[in-house]
Amino acid sequence: MTSRTSGGAVLGSATLVAGNGGRKYDTIHSFLAARLPHNTVQPLLTYGTNRMAKQSSQSLSDEQIHQIWHQYLTTGTVPDFVPQAWFENKALRAVAKHLPSDPRCSLCHYPFEGMGGALSKVLLNLEPSDVNPNICNVCERFGLRYQGGAEVNMSMLFADVRGSTTLAEQMPADQFSQLIHRFYRRTTRQIFAAEGWVEKLIGDEVTGLFLPGFVGPDHARVALETAAAILKACGYGQDAEPWIPVGVGVHTGMTYVGSVNVDGGEANITALGDAMNTAARLTSLAGPGEIMFSDDLARAAGIDPEGMPGRTVEVKGRSQPVDVWVADYDRLTRLSLA
Repeated sequence: MTSRTSGGAVLGSATLVAGNGGRKYDTIHSFLAARLPHNTVQPLLTYGTNRMAKQSSQSLSDEQIHQIWHQYLTTGTVPDFVPQAWFENKALRAVAKHLPSDPRCSLCHYPFEGMGGALSKVLLNLEPSDVNPNICNVCERFGLRYQGGAEVNMSMLFADVRGSTTLAEQMPADQFSQLIHRFYRRTTRQIFAAEGWVEKLIGDEVTGLFLPGFVGPDHARVALETAAAILKACGYGQDAEPWIPVGVGVHTGMTYVGSVNVDGGEANITALGDAMNTAARLTSLAGPGEIMFSDDLARAAGIDPEGMPGRTVEVKGRSQPVDVWVADYDRLTRLSLA
């Protein structure tokens, strides 16, 4: 029988005590040891009560804030003058995404549910933000503290349920809601697996950001591979019919990424600019089962899409049209992405 003790939390059959008193790590220690790098488990348990590294309250110039964001987005690290909690180290992100279970922070990938979510809350005081549940309270504080951003070359994708209005008319509201939530889970799982950020979940659409500091210099190739993985997760490329009609648009370009704060103190990490508008436009033109990607992305990814259907499309607000390529799941997987 499990029990709850003061300062602790019930996790399976083990009670983790956050304090100087007794501790029972049997299940927790085994769980962490199987998943964390060597010599990581003991520091995690030893310093678990140090919930959050205190951040400096010093006044920073606009130039310093830009430096923070630019380095963070392009390398995944922050300058030495920025205080950071130990668990925010870049090396731990790869571990965090494997801790159970979804949903999780769209930026740092620490989980909100399951044993991993319970560990994050007890050890790190990390939980969903009250004002933006797609990110954790720690990443929200980063956005609030360093209000600003930077322009970086990156890739992005939009995945959209095609014909969602018709689908909503053909089924009960609760059934449609379950369908869309399944789409959210399957899509965001693929983005997280590629180290991408989920910028937003709106209606029947998911937006993923692929930044060099998190994905690496091959962000264009990774974004295209993720687009294919999303279609597969939605049932394309298999013998049975897809369980939901989805189209994806993918693009690469200079984009402003940063913290946008609104009245009430809400911090939203968002991406703005022409490249985002272009990607959204490509998605609106992609049919069910199609991936529409720009020639800019193809060149950045180092692939040759010859033999695929090509188009030139107009994008609202742009003086020049955009050259694009269209692929379905099977055609894209035959394309050499090696």
